[in-house]
Amino acid sequence: MRIATLLKDRCQPKKCSLECIKYCPKVRTGVETITIGEKGKPVISEELCVGCGICVHKCPFEAIKIIGLPEELEKDLVHQYGRNAFRLYRLPVPKKGIVTGILGPNGIGKTTALRLLSGEEVPNLGNYENPPSKSEVLDHFSGSELHDYLEKLYAGDIKVSFKPQYVDKIPTNYKGRTRDLLSRVAERMSINEIAEKLDLMETLDRDLGSLSGGELQRIAIAAALLKDADIYFFDEPSSYLDISQRLKVARIIQSLGQGKHVVVIEHDLAILDFLADNVYLVYGSEGAYGVFAQPRQVRMAINVYLQGYLAEENIRFRERRIEFEIRPPKETWQTATLLEFGPLEYQYSSFRLKVDRGSIKVGETVGVVGPNAIGKTTFVKMLAGILKPTKGTIDRNVRVSYKPQYITPDFDGTVRELFHSFVKDFFESGFFKSEIAEPLGITHLYEKQVSTLAGGELQRVAIALCLSREADIYLLDEPSAYLDSNQRMEAAKTLRRVMEKQGKSALVVDHDIYFLDMVSDSIMVFSGIPGNEGIGRGPFDMRTGMNLFLKDVGVTFRRDNETNRPRINKLDSRLDREQKEKGEYYYSS
Repeated sequence: MRIATLLKDRCQPKKCSLECIKYCPKVRTGVETITIGEKGKPVISEELCVGCGICVHKCPFEAIKIIGLPEELEKDLVHQYGRNAFRLYRLPVPKKGIVTGILGPNGIGKTTALRLLSGEEVPNLGNYENPPSKSEVLDHFSGSELHDYLEKLYAGDIKVSFKPQYVDKIPTNYKGRTRDLLSRVAERMSINEIAEKLDLMETLDRDLGSLSGGELQRIAIAAALLKDADIYFFDEPSSYLDISQRLKVARIIQSLGQGKHVVVIEHDLAILDFLADNVYLVYGSEGAYGVFAQPRQVRMAINVYLQGYLAEENIRFRERRIEFEIRPPKETWQTATLLEFGPLEYQYSSFRLKVDRGSIKVGETVGVVGPNAIGKTTFVKMLAGILKPTKGTIDRNVRVSYKPQYITPDFDGTVRELFHSFVKDFFESGFFKSEIAEPLGITHLYEKQVSTLAGGELQRVAIALCLSREADIYLLDEPSAYLDSNQRMEAAKTLRRVMEKQGKSALVVDHDIYFLDMVSDSIMVFSGIPGNEGIGRGPFDMRTGMNLFLKDVGVTFRRDNETNRPRINKLDSRLDREQKEKGEYYYSS
């Protein structure tokens, strides 16, 4: 079975003179395999296409994908958006009493699956021109678990609660105070009760338009939890949240699974491992197709995901497995100091940050952990020279490259023009292509306007630009934000590899434990009262620093025997109690 996909946001016929048509061998022989369709863009006949790949390689914008799939998948087609458009194969089956996780890249059909399972859309089974009725869909799935679920859903016997992915749109769709929004859906518990659970008391009487991303995320989660539903869908609930908030939300979602159907899409692998019982892996090609594999117990699913190979389907969806290393402290850093700082203070009108004296060594990558609104970004801005400390000094005899937390796409031009404007020579080097551009997956973005990039695309471009500048230390504030789990792991490996090959130093602020574990040699810990007072300490070696941080959070980690990845211990489990008694919160070996 062969499928053709045209990524319409990449196709630019006015710029490429439709090279895909000029070079198609069947067009040259008089058979119209490729014709001009909607808005002057090509349409590929999948029946006539021989899969030679010429149009794919000739297209300068990587807008065409010709993909060969096993014939047996054809019977599993669940939904297709149009001719040469994205298609989804198979669906997960929610189970009562457990939390079902979904893990896979962006643009591969995870959110589409939730819309189909929530009843927001009806599966068209590939017939996008004449979609089947609900009864026809039920006939198609007759005899399966999915049939029983959809039958109850379409009959109105299942009530749905849905936490959407894009919480930043809440102020656009709803006007007024937080309390007003939550009062519309309050059924299972009082507004004050859910506000206490999610630390939202201070936001109840504030206007939705004045809230941060983390506050909007917790409000969206609160709204979903307030509904008295049979099934709860959570689309990326940890975005914008710090580690402590992620764990708190994970515990609440986990408690729901005791008597309800719960389905969660999550990119933070540590959190997914903690809250889910079973996980569906999704593989495929971004914007082209997605396939749901069979469900696995959560530990096995994440290990298979890191390995990148589905044995039962003989599918390799990643070229190289992702590995975690336990790195001991490097004693040589004691004699090679790159930058010294502190003690420092910075005073806002209602917030004060204090940072203890510290230093960063040549070749050292320092991770930074702590709650939101505790001063981490303020500290990075002081190192970058954007803010001047109220008290104290920083040795700025170093060149700095800075990627901010919030990226504003204010460049008027394409991604290629952006790199040409700032790092033209390095952009054209083989090192950039092999070590930065290809691992981060930005090569297909070169002809796109910077102003049109999505959040994850913009983040990867910003990381690449930061790593491309000539500097002694690279400062990256929340580089994993907006990235899916695969992109996070690739970004972490890229950052680590570039620092090691160039002998440079970095300071990385993030909330993803897996990301920090992969990139960091040492760690800084920020604590205090969010929004009021922050205290920064370190850098410490990883074991000392993470023990300090996780003791405040109240969780312990262990290493997975097979992959070495960090895993959160269940609260009050034997390992959790033993590690807390020893003071080993991060891992005991």
